[in-house]
Amino acid sequence: MDITQAFDERLQEINEYLTLLEALERQTQDGPPKIGGKAITAQQKRILCSSVYLQLYNLVEATATWCMKAVAEAAAENGRWRLGDLSVDLRREWVRHTARTHIEMNRDKRLTKAVEFCDRLIQTVAVSDWEIEKGGGGNWDDRAFEKMTGRIGLELNVSATAKKGVKQRLRDDKGALGLVKSFRNELAHGNISFSDRGEGVTVADLKDIKKRVEQYLKEVIRVFSDYIDGYKFLIPERRPVKGAPA
Repeated sequence: MDITQAFDERLQEINEYLTLLEALERQTQDGPPKIGGKAITAQQKRILCSSVYLQLYNLVEATATWCMKAVAEAAAENGRWRLGDLSVDLRREWVRHTARTHIEMNRDKRLTKAVEFCDRLIQTVAVSDWEIEKGGGGNWDDRAFEKMTGRIGLELNVSATAKKGVKQRLRDDKGALGLVKSFRNELAHGNISFSDRGEGVTVADLKDIKKRVEQYLKEVIRVFSDYIDGYKFLIPERRPVKGAPA
């Protein structure tokens, strides 16, 4: 799948929404903004602003889903690769998915036994359609991304700028991704109203958080693209040489 295209399309929705909020904010300089001749109340504006946190979280979790799906698809490329071709970390994920080792019972013990069984099959079994569970639940932030990539043996090397952008404390001792996750959960679970969450929030605040999240996620996508394009989901001796026939 084309992760970049999917990301850009979802990001454009957020940008369009922020453009609307900006227009409404500019209109407040001349009095209450209006749509179709009807004035937008301060409460309605707060509700509109707080909705951005849900949109951003949607983008964050969607990115995690797309990235893991792309890895699974690459590993199952028309039955090209066998289990023995996969990296040890990704092979464990295949076993986790196939044997459902993360369901009930002692997970580590069950996974170890399943891997031992898998090792007996790796010379004959090809990888077919499967899914890598991204985990995370409703708690996606930079730490969740680091944990997810660690599971498949991918080192999440993002730039210092991108890392600082999401880890720098902005409010409540949380960085940009931490705030998006926290605010989304509060709204989703009904712990706070949309009106209250939007209290005191400006479009500039929202654009700043969006920019930080966008930069980080784009680098996450780059790291995954490099991982897939470099066949790093395979053991070193099975990675195709660039320019060599498939």
